Amino acid sequence: MAKKSQTKGRADGLVAENRRARFDYAVEDTLEAGIMLVGSEVKSLRNGKANIAESYASVEEGELWLINADIPTYEGANRFNHEPRRKRKLLVSKREKAKLAQAVERAGRTIVPLKLYFNERGLAKLLIGIATGKKNRDKRETQQKRDWQRQKARIMKDS
Repeated sequence: MAKKSQTKGRADGLVAENRRARFDYAVEDTLEAGIMLVGSEVKSLRNGKANIAESYASVEEGELWLINADIPTYEGANRFNHEPRRKRKLLVSKREKAKLAQAVERAGRTIVPLKLYFNERGLAKLLIGIATGKKNRDKRETQQKRDWQRQKARIMKDS
């Protein structure tokens, strides 16, 4: 039997990446979480369509939720389609959920989605990070380091 293709976009299964998160936040710890999806959402993700740039995760009612993630509707699902920006439940263990809730409540951290992808078994996974917000001066330092690395690479390439 032939192996199912992961996604149309990338061979590694990556659907969406929040590149802005590592610029705006200092990510301290990461965690892989499962995500509860309906069929039309999975089809849309397999087409490589999703946006997690403006989304965040929150512990509400004893559950972990992904809020404001945009998974566009799937054209082939017509009337059985999903709502693009609905709350989606994230699947983590009780211990991890308690750790995340404690980090948000006591330490003032934020739970930021970093990557949405399909793993090697074909399941949709979300890489989330426990992060603190960066100040403007920290963002400038990050930009300066990135620029210096780019210049250094150019100089090494030329010589």
